Amino acid sequence: MKRIAGLLAGAFAVGGCLGPRPVAPATTAVVPPPAWRTALPASGAVRTDWWSAFGDPVLTQLIERAIANSPDLGAAAARVDEARALQRLARAQLAPSVSAGLPTSDARALNAFGVATTNVAAQPSVSVSYDPDLFGRLRNASAAARAQLLASEGARDGVRLGLVSSVATGYITLRALDARLAVARDTLAARGDGLRIARRRAETGYTSNLELHQAEGEYRATEQLIPQAQLAIARQEDALALLLGETPRAILRGAALTALRTPPIPAGLPAGLLRRRPDLYQAEQTLVAADRSLDSARAALLPNIALTGSVGVILTTALSNPVGVFSLGGSVLSPLFDGGRLRANADATIARRDQAAFAYRRAALTAFREVDDSLAGVQRSGEQAVAIRGQRDALAAALRNASNRYRAGYSSYLDQLDTQRGLLTAELALVQANADRLTSYVSLYQAMGGGWSEADIAPVRR
Repeated sequence: MKRIAGLLAGAFAVGGCLGPRPVAPATTAVVPPPAWRTALPASGAVRTDWWSAFGDPVLTQLIERAIANSPDLGAAAARVDEARALQRLARAQLAPSVSAGLPTSDARALNAFGVATTNVAAQPSVSVSYDPDLFGRLRNASAAARAQLLASEGARDGVRLGLVSSVATGYITLRALDARLAVARDTLAARGDGLRIARRRAETGYTSNLELHQAEGEYRATEQLIPQAQLAIARQEDALALLLGETPRAILRGAALTALRTPPIPAGLPAGLLRRRPDLYQAEQTLVAADRSLDSARAALLPNIALTGSVGVILTTALSNPVGVFSLGGSVLSPLFDGGRLRANADATIARRDQAAFAYRRAALTAFREVDDSLAGVQRSGEQAVAIRGQRDALAAALRNASNRYRAGYSSYLDQLDTQRGLLTAELALVQANADRLTSYVSLYQAMGGGWSEADIAPVRR
C-alpha cells in the first residue's frame, strides 16, 4: 500500500442560444488482500454531493434522474438479484432435505366363501437425507456463489459509476456545443457588418467587387457553422435523454461552460480511494469465486458420503393396529472411473482461476493508468486553455487594429479576413480546451472510484 500511496502522491494541484424543441412525453502470484474493500452503502459508488463542486444544480439533477430511470442500471440490479438467488440455492445444499409421502395401495382377493374382499393399505412416511460435506465440496460451492454475488454487486456499481460519468461528460459536451453555437452567431454578426461595409464600398466604386465577393464567401462559410452546431446539439440532447431513460427531448440548461467550477484536487490523493473502484472489486471477487470453485472441483474427486433415514406407519384394513416402520442408513459414493470427466473439470477450473488472477492484475494496472491519465489531462488541458486564451486575446486586438485600418483605407480587406479566421479558430479551440479540462475532472472522478471528500483527504494531510 505504501507503493500505491507513493504513485498517487504526485497528484497535480490545479486549481444557450438554442431555439425551442418540442418536448415529448493457487498457481498464481496475484493474490488479493483479504479485506480489499470496506463496506459501502448501496449508493457508495456515486457521490452526488461531489458534483455540487461544479456549481450547477442542473447537472446534479440530471445525474439523479439517470440513477432513478436508467434501464442499464435496472438490468444490472436484476443481475444482482439473480446472483443472490443462486447464492441462496447454493447455501440450501448444506441443509438437510426433508420430504413426506402418503402412498396407498389396495388388493382384491376371494375368501373361503368366494366373496371378494379389499385390503387398503396407507403408508405415510417422512424421509430425511443429509450430506455432511466432509471434504467441503458444498461449502466451497456456497462460498463461490457468495463471491459471485459480490462480483455482481461490483458490476452494478460499475454500471452506476459509468452512468453518472457519462451523464456528466454528455452535459459538458452539450454546454460546449452551446458555446460553439454562440461563437458562430457572434462571428456571423461581425462578418455581416463587414459584408455591409464591403457592399457599400463596392457600390460607391471605392473598391472592386473582389472584396465584396470575398466578404460574402466568408459570411456564407460562417453561416453554415450554425446549422452544423444545432444538429450536433440535437443529437447530444437525444444521447443524454437515452442515458436518463427518457424519450428524446430538450435538455434543461444550467450554468454556462465558462461558469462551471472545478473541484480542487489536493496535493496528494489517498491510495485507499482506488479500493472503491467497482471494476477492481469485481475482478477481486471473481478471483475469489474461481478459487472456491477450484476447491469444490477438487473435493468432487473424493468420496461422497450421504446419510438417509425414513420413519412411517402402515395402516391397513387387514390389521387391527398400525405397524411402525423406520430405516436409517448411509451410502458412500466414490468415483472409480468416469473417463476423466472430474479431472478435466478440475483442470478447467484451474485455468479459469488463473484467468481471473491475470484479469485482477490487469484491472489494478488499468486503475493506475486511468488515474495518471486523468491527472495529466487536468493539468495539460488547463495549460492549453491558458495558452489559447492568450492567443484569442491577441487576435481580438489584432482584429480591432485591422478593422480600423481597413475602414481608414490603410490596408486591404485580406488583413482583416485573415485575422477574423484566426480569431474564430482560437475561439472554438478555447471552447474545446475548457470542455476537455472539465471532462478530465469527470474522468478523475471515475478513475478514483467515485470522487473524494474532505474526510478522504484528511489522513493524507496529517
